[in-house]
Amino acid sequence: MKEQERKEKFLTDSDIEIRRVYSKMEVPDEQPGEFPFTRGVQHTMYRSKFWTMRQYAGFSTAEESNKRYHYLLNNGTTGLSVAFDLPTQIGYDSSHPFADGEVGKAGVAIDTLRDMEILFDGIQLENITTSMTINSTASILLAMYIALAKKQGADLKKISGTIQNDILKEYAARGTYIYPPKPSMRIITDIFEYCSKEVPKWNTISISGYHIREAGSTAVQELAFTLANGKAYLQAAIDKGLDINVFAKRLSFFFNAHNNLFEEVAKFRAARRMWATITKELGATDPRAQMLRFHTQTGGSTLTAQQPQNNIPRVTIQALSAVLGGTQSLHTNGFDEAIALPTEEAARIALRTQQVIAYESGAADTVDPLAGSYFVESLTNEVEAAAWDYIKKIDAMGGAVSAIEQGYLQNEIAASAYKYQRDIQSGEKVIVGVNKFTAEEKPLQEVLSIDDSIRQLQINKINNVKAERNNKEVEMTLKSLEEKAKGTDNLMPTILEAVEKYATLGEIADVLRGVFGEFKG
Repeated sequence: MKEQERKEKFLTDSDIEIRRVYSKMEVPDEQPGEFPFTRGVQHTMYRSKFWTMRQYAGFSTAEESNKRYHYLLNNGTTGLSVAFDLPTQIGYDSSHPFADGEVGKAGVAIDTLRDMEILFDGIQLENITTSMTINSTASILLAMYIALAKKQGADLKKISGTIQNDILKEYAARGTYIYPPKPSMRIITDIFEYCSKEVPKWNTISISGYHIREAGSTAVQELAFTLANGKAYLQAAIDKGLDINVFAKRLSFFFNAHNNLFEEVAKFRAARRMWATITKELGATDPRAQMLRFHTQTGGSTLTAQQPQNNIPRVTIQALSAVLGGTQSLHTNGFDEAIALPTEEAARIALRTQQVIAYESGAADTVDPLAGSYFVESLTNEVEAAAWDYIKKIDAMGGAVSAIEQGYLQNEIAASAYKYQRDIQSGEKVIVGVNKFTAEEKPLQEVLSIDDSIRQLQINKINNVKAERNNKEVEMTLKSLEEKAKGTDNLMPTILEAVEKYATLGEIADVLRGVFGEFKG
């Protein structure tokens, strides 16, 4: 007699049915480091070098964030990842009325080059890689980073890192946009062009599925919508006359990792194969221009305020999926992040989680360890097929920009988010400690909070900078930026000149607002 199964039907988080057993199937004879890169973008992967252990940090003032960066570097972090506060993300100085109550809360406040100098005090930019999660003001923050590298005497051909710079997902899922889509795409392709000549090791965009997933999408939607956005950036750069074999090498991706271990691994494997196909169809012949390289962050939306220590095993499973899936860099969330910004203890445990996986688990000792698994290979194919179905629909609408303008991506994400919450409320989806295995608990004793007095400190710094700088030169440079924004010149050289003269982020963003207008959504 067969045993009664727990459910009538087992599904992944993307509603792909999971069979009881997977029988022998034909597996492609692919090698890592070779097209279509299903098994990884390097021949040796972690046998040569571990992924970059990158911890996302930034809060309060540049001074406070600088202390956390030194703490992380001293504890074995191999790359920095900068979080910016909301005013910085949407182009307002800390002194702007709209910034009230938000300065230093979601990340670090950066108003001028002076803040960037403090942020990286004692850190040589030539010796680290830095990822900056910034989109609508990415050109300004990148210019500040380049200006600081120049002041340090760094070789700009050697500095490396990433700006997120992915505005399409802001319209679809997150909301920190400033300008309408067309001028935003112009700024992005200006960055592609400028960096290919001046800072060739810089990754000029990190096309983000992370925030699409955080907004409530499924794994399949995250994959499909992210690659559709990537395809739109490729086409925009090609239309500008850029060589796909040059600029596509500096594109990277940013994915989420959730709790369904095998679906996440399948998603990462399918992503590489799909991107290789997309780039090849658009004319890429250099293998490095066909490779999908990606950073992973564990799922913020999966963290619970109830029984927060349960987040430690969640983060471990998610981090393991990224490693088994072949990520190039990884950030692990602190267990307390559903409550507040992570404390030093939580940040250390998160980093140690990566180090235990790297040095103790054996997961990094062979390339693509789950290759040949009937389940994982089958799931990779099914995730890919479902993602292609979405991309075909988006292409039929005229591409990602048009699909976003029509509200298609937003509606699909909203429907998935609604279903997920409904399943939790009904008990169909079990969240340990939330709707099952609940317990009385005491609040965490140590929680990091940001005082509202931070705003006045930032305002004082802005006023000091304005008193010390040559305001006439700033005015002339901003006027030059306005004229160039009205034309077709690349904006990056003038933005760099403006930040070097200590123009504020808000002053630069306001000039571009005046020319391009604001997107109302």
